[in-house]
Amino acid sequence: MKKAIVLLSGGMDSTTVLYIAKAEGYEVYALSFNYGQRHKKELDCARRIADRAGVQEHIIVKTNMNAWGGSALTDDKIDVPDRDESSLDIPITYVPARNMIFLSYAASYAEAVGAQDIFIGVSEVDYSGYVDCRQEFIDAMENAINMGTVCAVEKGKRIKIQAPLVHMKKADEIKLGVSLGVDYGLTWTCYRGEEEACGTCDSCVLRLKAFEEARLRDEVRYKA
Repeated sequence: MKKAIVLLSGGMDSTTVLYIAKAEGYEVYALSFNYGQRHKKELDCARRIADRAGVQEHIIVKTNMNAWGGSALTDDKIDVPDRDESSLDIPITYVPARNMIFLSYAASYAEAVGAQDIFIGVSEVDYSGYVDCRQEFIDAMENAINMGTVCAVEKGKRIKIQAPLVHMKKADEIKLGVSLGVDYGLTWTCYRGEEEACGTCDSCVLRLKAFEEARLRDEVRYKA
């Protein structure tokens, strides 16, 4: 069976991508990160999702991206803001080069287990404008990975970064996920990571909008 590394945050997008990989016949190796994020609740969700999906292996990498902060998700001195629909700026919830770091780990993991596919749940539709969620970035990272791995350079076994949601609206993503058996009630999206989702941060607002457009009920509990 062909193998794939799936970057699994415990959120809606990464869970959908995991089920896509399984539906396409991959043996899934899930990779999550404890990177110093304040919403560590998503890691508990990632564990439950990986267990429910029956992945081959689930590894949680611990790294301290909170050591330098620079994001509301990793710096306790910066508050997580509510979504501002009028703003054209990249939100302070952007974590510097996060997907670049995650994909580098995934490339190492892929080479170690003999996987030639990495799945990531990025989208440049219905998103926060993060620069590391664009197709151009994915293409550049794939090229870099294949320039810097023995499996690609010496053995001709190139690694492909699969981003099946990159051009998909979140409402369509939810409909697809439901058809594949995703239980979105197990996922966590809120940046604040409290007992209940806030309903007002950037991530919550995008999620709620998607469920409304999909005409489906979101089973996650919200404060607002």
